[in-house]
Amino acid sequence: MKEMNVEIVPQIELGKVYETLSHPMSGGICVFVGTVREFTKGEQVVSLEFEAYEQMALKEMQKIADTASEKWELDRVLLQHAVGVKSVAEPVVVVGASSAHREACFAACRFLIDTLKEKVPIWKKEFFKNKSVWVSAHP
Repeated sequence: MKEMNVEIVPQIELGKVYETLSHPMSGGICVFVGTVREFTKGEQVVSLEFEAYEQMALKEMQKIADTASEKWELDRVLLQHAVGVKSVAEPVVVVGASSAHREACFAACRFLIDTLKEKVPIWKKEFFKNKSVWVSAHP
């Protein structure tokens, strides 16, 4: 049985990602980390704020993890998204997969982040120096 970790968290702890995905049968681990970038459309970002409908978000994240595990031979799967106010360069989302071979974990990792961004009910508000804006879920 594959091990899956799906969470909505106040803070992403990157130091724990390797430990969570590491598995004796895995020859490869692939991880994507999304962070707060300093500029959006030429405007300087001060911070971002994320909100989630947590119960629904976790349910959707689990579906994504299950689908990835059905499509590829994976040993472990991880999806985490942060909520709350985040500063520039701070991690806000991390997804990862481990498998015997790199092809499966690379493909699964791309699927995990793309599908999370498309389907999981998490909203982002961008704060600039003179304004704030709620961002569409699909930039």
